[in-house]
Amino acid sequence: MPGYLAILYTKPDRWTGVSQEEMRRIMLEYRAWRERLDARGHFIHGHKLVDGSGRVMRGRQRMKVVDGPFSESKEVVGGYFALRANGYDEAVALLSDCPHLQYDGTIEVRELEEPR
Repeated sequence: MPGYLAILYTKPDRWTGVSQEEMRRIMLEYRAWRERLDARGHFIHGHKLVDGSGRVMRGRQRMKVVDGPFSESKEVVGGYFALRANGYDEAVALLSDCPHLQYDGTIEVRELEEPR
């Protein structure tokens, strides 16, 4: 079964003002969703990224490294899930009830190329 990467984008200020109690409840929603995928054999792994930190590297001969992930984009990558699915249609169906979409997030789905 092919692997798919679900890249979760969100607006940088999306969670500003959300109480710790509410954030715990939301994280439990994500966990329950992930556990349902895992129970059905679709979940490979996933992680939330640390807010606001990172580096962006560009160029080869004259590499430039800057603090990131800040760009002209109105969204940043907040985390990812890797999952197994029998094609894009199934991957999209599996992700269709991901809590991230309920909270105004965007999910980019990409097929993982098998190592040679």
